[in-house]
Amino acid sequence: MVSQTPQIYQTAQIRELELLARQRYAIAGNELMIRAGRSACSYLQKRWPKAKTIAVFCGVGNNGGDGYVLAQAAHEQGMKVNVWQVGDPAKLKVDARAAFESCKKSGIAFKPFNNQNHWQTVDIIVDALCGIGLQGEVRKDIGNVIDLINQARVPVLAIDVPSGINADTGAILGTAIKANATITFIGMKLGLVSGSGVAYAGEVYCDDLKLPKEIFSLTPGVLEKISLAQFANYLQPRPRDMNKGAAGHVLIIGGGPGFSGAPRMAAAAALRVGAGLVTVATHPKHAAVLNAALPEVMCTGVWNGRALKPLIQKATVIVIGPGLGQSLWSKSLLKTALASQLPVLVDADGLNLLAKKPVTRNNWIITPHPGEAGRLLSLTTQQVQADRLHAVQQLQQRYNAVSVLKGAGTLVLAPHVAPAICEAGNPGMATGGTGDILSGVIGGLLAQGIPVGDAAKLGVCLHASAGDLAAAAGGERGMIATDLLPFLRRLVNL
Repeated sequence: MVSQTPQIYQTAQIRELELLARQRYAIAGNELMIRAGRSACSYLQKRWPKAKTIAVFCGVGNNGGDGYVLAQAAHEQGMKVNVWQVGDPAKLKVDARAAFESCKKSGIAFKPFNNQNHWQTVDIIVDALCGIGLQGEVRKDIGNVIDLINQARVPVLAIDVPSGINADTGAILGTAIKANATITFIGMKLGLVSGSGVAYAGEVYCDDLKLPKEIFSLTPGVLEKISLAQFANYLQPRPRDMNKGAAGHVLIIGGGPGFSGAPRMAAAAALRVGAGLVTVATHPKHAAVLNAALPEVMCTGVWNGRALKPLIQKATVIVIGPGLGQSLWSKSLLKTALASQLPVLVDADGLNLLAKKPVTRNNWIITPHPGEAGRLLSLTTQQVQADRLHAVQQLQQRYNAVSVLKGAGTLVLAPHVAPAICEAGNPGMATGGTGDILSGVIGGLLAQGIPVGDAAKLGVCLHASAGDLAAAAGGERGMIATDLLPFLRRLVNL
């Protein structure tokens, strides 16, 4: 059974759900462990139906207990099972110890692990070493086992989270299991859908362990998943008497010398999601070239912020940053844009300039990637990635903006609402120009009257979903930003 909730959890909320299961519904901890282990065994057999032999690596926590239950269930169904114990079994807690004793009595081959063991000839390795309770770096002995498993070239199923991944952030705690698949329990963990956890978890399946639906309403998660269905009301068919003025006017500001492509891609994206009019304010040196490449867009060369003001008066929304640069010209345009009363989206070099001279305002969106977020927060990229949820919360608080932290598991946080995460998207989108496409998408939605928070969420979801469709059509490697454009048009017309 998949999770009953679209929410994402951290360890504290999972523990609260377990406590509620015990206190309100008399579902004991050992019962949850049995359900988890048997569910993991069932998933393993469905995921790898030809597997005959498995090696189960068990630690001394409750994650190890799940592994013992899986091992016993697999043994009962005729699989050849070896259990490798990592750590002193005398340290096992009550529920895990009961699973340990039951597993031993079933006649399974059960051995303490050392580097000389011969276990690499199995069909599947099961990682039940650490689980969601791990906070600090993995111990050296466990780290050595993790490294050996990663070198074995055998498919790996991780139980709950890959060992070495922080379940709350997705950060790698020294070293981590690189799993082919992960089965997680009760609710989806943030560390599996954001940060490095995305790359280490492989395919992720969530089983709610048949907990009563009411439990999930009592303990909200820390994030909500973004889906296109949430915003279907914004994408209804247009009335037959629609006119371009009613679909809004996007003003895109950017394109310093040598960077005309970025605002052009943003402009095309704004049009593809339904903006009625798009104007690009760019450097006079290449205004004519940009206009020739995209004739549907009005293009004006501006020398400074003063020349920008008449264009702002005609616009519905401003997008500034694509190809902007960081020159005096760039600074003048950013200052003028931020002084307007229109909704504003700031991206790319607009963010780099903002980091040097921070401001706050209402009714705006910032869309940094981790490096830009680090500059905005005076942190390193690694610090941002180590706790992406905390980083996006800091961005929102510091700039009073709807904050979009791009990357694997893009996060969106608007003032006074719960943060949200987009699980769509793929590595093929890690190429120049995809951020400019996103800026145009969100700008085009804002122009159509969608509030800034919803426009950011819907824009992120449309952008990532278009990326997935583009990858499905031609593969991830070699995909370029403009490959998303036809799929954006398709998605806004579903």
